[in-house]
Amino acid sequence: MAHPNQKPSRKQAQKISARERIQEAQRQEKQAAKRRQRIVVGVSAAVALALVGGTALAIGTAGDDKSSTAAAEPTALVVPANTSGADGTVITWGKPEATHTLQVFEDFRCPVCKTFEATNGEAVKKLVEDGTVKVEYHLAAFLDKNLGGKGSRTALAAVGAAANEGVDKFKAYHDVLYANQPDEREDGFGDVNHLLELADQVPGLKTDAFVKAVNDRTYAPWAKKVADAFNDSGVTGTPTVKVDGKALTLFSGNRALTPEQFTAQVKQAAGLQ
Repeated sequence: MAHPNQKPSRKQAQKISARERIQEAQRQEKQAAKRRQRIVVGVSAAVALALVGGTALAIGTAGDDKSSTAAAEPTALVVPANTSGADGTVITWGKPEATHTLQVFEDFRCPVCKTFEATNGEAVKKLVEDGTVKVEYHLAAFLDKNLGGKGSRTALAAVGAAANEGVDKFKAYHDVLYANQPDEREDGFGDVNHLLELADQVPGLKTDAFVKAVNDRTYAPWAKKVADAFNDSGVTGTPTVKVDGKALTLFSGNRALTPEQFTAQVKQAAGLQ
């Protein structure tokens, strides 16, 4: 071994250089692995579709969002009208007398949720209109933690303001948000002005009360309760859809089920065929 004050031999220098290259490669791979853990599982060129137990997952697992309360947000819990469950964390759409319940678990920043809504949203609407099911929405905000930003929880608070105006207003606004979902790498829903602009697409939604609630983030504490309820639900990814508690398969390979396939599966799970 060379004395600490001596210049290493050429052979020793080559060994040191090789070791440094290996260490650098290992460091880069660790960084790449961390980046991969933050990638959203979606259906775009930038993401890959994961199927676990027949349910498409966005970003692996959902966890507690420790960053869900911003300094400027109110702390008093205000529960929107037209909600149910503990702290009003569930929004139900459809005929109350419908015998069967379709549970939908979604995150507004989830690109796979957008694919589900684009492909089978009309099928869900038809099932609700004919009284086959009513829909319980269980909404999440864990993608803010995985991706950074505040779009999921800001959109969720705005959705609370929409629910307060009426269930039909909530559903229409829900659909507008998915139709105009920003790229998963962006935080477009973190801007309340953008959320208010999108509200223009829902006739009658943009009342003074709605605008004030969105601007003041009145329902931010409620949104946190909703997100916490999702985290405690045992559901590990979005979208997840269940009929009377039975999980459905939403994708086959890397393609969403057709409306006909989805409808048949819902009716089979409900024992209607």
